[in-house]
Parts: sequence; C-alpha cells; structure tokens
Amino acid sequence: MELFGIAIQQVYLYSLIIFAVCMVLFLFFGDVIDGVGEGIPFFNPAVILSFLTFFAAIGFIFESLTSFSSIVIIAFATIISTVLSVLLYFFILLPLKSAEVSMAYTDESLAGQIGKVIVPIPIDGFGEVVIETVNGLISKRAVGFDNEEIEYNQQVLIVEVKEGTVYVRAYEPMFSK
Repeated sequence: MELFGIAIQQVYLYSLIIFAVCMVLFLFFGDVIDGVGEGIPFFNPAVILSFLTFFAAIGFIFESLTSFSSIVIIAFATIISTVLSVLLYFFILLPLKSAEVSMAYTDESLAGQIGKVIVPIPIDGFGEVVIETVNGLISKRAVGFDNEEIEYNQQVLIVEVKEGTVYVRAYEPMFSK
C-alpha cells in the first residue's frame, strides 16, 4: 500500500524518526511548554508524543514483519499505542509529577520550627541551633529573641530569621508527656 506515492513502511519509518527527534527535543526543552497540559491530563505533550512514537514504531514493525492489511495494522497500532501511553502516564509520568519535592529550604520556612541549642546562646551574643527536617539536619547561627541566655541542649522555637541568623526563644511545649 502507498500513501502520497510513498510506501506505507517508509511513512511509518519517517514518522518514527520525526517523532523520536521531537521526543528528544521535548526532553531537553520540555519545561518551556510544560504548562500546556496542566488542565487536561491526556493533553500532556509527553503523552501525545509517546503515543505517536509508539504508533509509528508498531506500525513499522507490523508492516515489515506481518502480512496483515494496513487497516488492521493501523487498528492494532492505535490500540497498543493507547494502552502503552496510558500505562506511561499512570505509572511513570503521574508518580514523577507528584514526587516533585524540592530538597531546598528557605530561611522563611524555618520560622516556627523547633530546634535544639548545640552552642549555648549568651546574652547579647551568638550561639548555634540545629533544626531537624525531613531533608536532614540544618545548623544555623542563633540569637535569643529578647537577648536572653539559652543553655546547651535546650529546645527552642525559631521566631524569625534575618540575614541567616535565627532569632529563638526557649520552647515550652503546651502538653507535657
């Protein structure tokens, strides 16, 4: 069978090459057009490009290796590509999207956290506190919020952060065990 004067195998092969190049370009420059598919889940460019790439690859393989008619091959390629694209979306792209968590923190995010004094904080001086987060331990220079002295190993509440220094108060839990 021919399409536009070109053998159908060649059409599938050229399509496969073009869509594969588009996939590689999308991998490098995907952030630029990432917002296109935010509202409609299957209008994700990665899903569409994967469907077209799977379709062209399956069509080329079936045309080369089987004697089925082109209509049957198009139907098989459509069904198999749809299944593979749905699996790709639900088992790879969706978990990756929900797992996008930054390991970074900002100074503003430390306010309200509980820390522990590792270097005593003198009156009108600096000490050091360590804050335990899901990302690990963060140690910061600390000052008493009201210029009070805070002893070693005491729990503190971070009130605010200015210029990399945390301003803390002694922490008194509401409910004791």
